[in-house]
Amino acid sequence: MPTSIGPPFCFGTREPLRWQSPLMPFALAFLSFALGMQWKSTSQATEPAATFRVGAATGNITPPLGEMIVGGWVPVPAKLIHDELHARCVVFDDGQTKVAIVACDNVGIPREVFDFAKHLATEATQIPESNMLLASTHTHSATTARGENKVMASEELTDYQRFLAQRISDAIVQATHRLQPAKVGFGSIEEPSEVFNRRWFVTDARLATNPFGGVDQVRMNPPRGNDALDRQAGPVDPEISFIAAVDLNDRPIALIANYSLHYVGGVPSGEISADYFGCFAESIAGKLNVQDHFVAMLTNGTSGDVNNIDFREKTPRSYKPYEKMVEVADKVASRVHEAFGSIQWQHQPTLASRTEELTLNVRKPDSKMLEHFAQIQAGNEASSHRRESIYADRIERIRQSPDTVSVPLQVLRIGDIAIAGIPFETFAETGLEIKQQTASEHTFTIELAGGSFGYLPTPRQHRFGGYETWLGTNYVQTDASELIVDRLMTIFDDTKLD
Repeated sequence: MPTSIGPPFCFGTREPLRWQSPLMPFALAFLSFALGMQWKSTSQATEPAATFRVGAATGNITPPLGEMIVGGWVPVPAKLIHDELHARCVVFDDGQTKVAIVACDNVGIPREVFDFAKHLATEATQIPESNMLLASTHTHSATTARGENKVMASEELTDYQRFLAQRISDAIVQATHRLQPAKVGFGSIEEPSEVFNRRWFVTDARLATNPFGGVDQVRMNPPRGNDALDRQAGPVDPEISFIAAVDLNDRPIALIANYSLHYVGGVPSGEISADYFGCFAESIAGKLNVQDHFVAMLTNGTSGDVNNIDFREKTPRSYKPYEKMVEVADKVASRVHEAFGSIQWQHQPTLASRTEELTLNVRKPDSKMLEHFAQIQAGNEASSHRRESIYADRIERIRQSPDTVSVPLQVLRIGDIAIAGIPFETFAETGLEIKQQTASEHTFTIELAGGSFGYLPTPRQHRFGGYETWLGTNYVQTDASELIVDRLMTIFDDTKLD
């Protein structure tokens, strides 16, 4: 009877096969380890990268009627809300870092309000305060959030300041909750027809007197078409830069534009309006045919010496209230829409943000200036300028101010896009210098970011004089713009992404 042959690994009384040696357990362990490492390597290679996300939201920051509107020489109480004011927010998330950008419809928000808003938002979202770039648009028809002194923080916030900080924080919180997979891109196009340097050399000394008993070389906003107009004192920046974010189906989520135009105006006294910054947000939304929760904002570039008035015109066109701002906003939105189709989208950009402090000297009145105002108040000297009383009050507050002030400077990066934040009304030539020194990148500057410390003329413009250089309009040392640019270039280098 033939012998039955069982399977190779049968159990019973058969002796073990020859290759089942005492080393077998070690071989099996090694094989198991090798297979495990191979699986781990394959798993890591195929694991998807973190998804880039963007969220956007707004917070209504319209104050109650009766609050004081600033932007002119004499504040007036708000009596009518033409259009609501907003804090417009976009949050970006690369999976490791979150950053937030907020543009607020206000003429200038002091640092202590922005800092309080950041504190509230960090507690709610865990986004670091240094990763939040908060700025004012500089509409001249919003109620004030300023304190009494631009170089001295208020010890206690007003009711509106606390409300404003809370609503900025709320916008950041809501935008964080709305984060969704997205891609971003940079666009750029020029619109030169609406930017003019408002500082003019004049040949008639009567047009260039100042409140301190002297005569300047330059006049801000001179009489239109006047024969004494010589030439503009500085350049303009006609570029419209913008960052767009769309979802993975190419539906717009948010758009952040930047244009160096001071404001437009045409608002009747006592009326609240976001000016052309708010009009732009509505106009570009319509042109892009967007869905719910889309947020557009127009940030102010470097426009401290720029407006949309061509002072060479003797007989300019007459506009009805709000007509001009709508026209300018639609023109800017049309240009952005024109460039939108050429955006090169980034699917996984890396984020970075850094804020540094810079200590600047506070300008103080000299003995000659103090003596001038003392003589005016005593009636021993005839008044030679209609703004003398205003500047007499400002000079007294500055005299009591600290000798130095610390200001925040910020650089925020979204892939190959770089944004500088400066807490002053910055001249166009400074913004152009920043762009030139970072020419290899998509770069723009947002002014009045992180605070509101007055105007920032260059040393050359200080020599020319004019409103923006007067003590009480400008508050810090005359070479501050150079120190700021130098520090920003260091921050740009420190935040460069591989």
